[in-house]
Amino acid sequence: MKTDSQSMRTINPNRSKTRFAPRSLALCLAVTLFPLSPFPHSQQALAQTRGPVQRVVDGRVDDKGGAAIPSAIVYLKNIKTLAVKSFICSTDGKFHFGQLDQNADYELWAELNGKHSKTKHISSFSNQNNFNFSLVLE
Repeated sequence: MKTDSQSMRTINPNRSKTRFAPRSLALCLAVTLFPLSPFPHSQQALAQTRGPVQRVVDGRVDDKGGAAIPSAIVYLKNIKTLAVKSFICSTDGKFHFGQLDQNADYELWAELNGKHSKTKHISSFSNQNNFNFSLVLE
């Protein structure tokens, strides 16, 4: 055995310098194989990285007899910001709003030629992401 003159420690020439190689190899394998793990918690972590799910509202505007009302205007009001979006119904009376904030409450109603529908409410506490409404002009 030799003695290191600067630190006064004993140096063993038979000691392997790759003593940490098996540990670092195991760590590399664990990090590499973790995303391929069949455990559900790893799939849940991957799903969370995709971002939040957006809410969608769609439906149809009808008259009292159940016939579709083309060109009716549907309003969607964000209660938090007071912003109002509008949609002019298609020829079959359908409307669609996408990318709604999950942390906001909304009001939805339709109008045409002085007639109004009842106001529908969407709560931020609801766990639904897809809403389908039938609005009737009265």
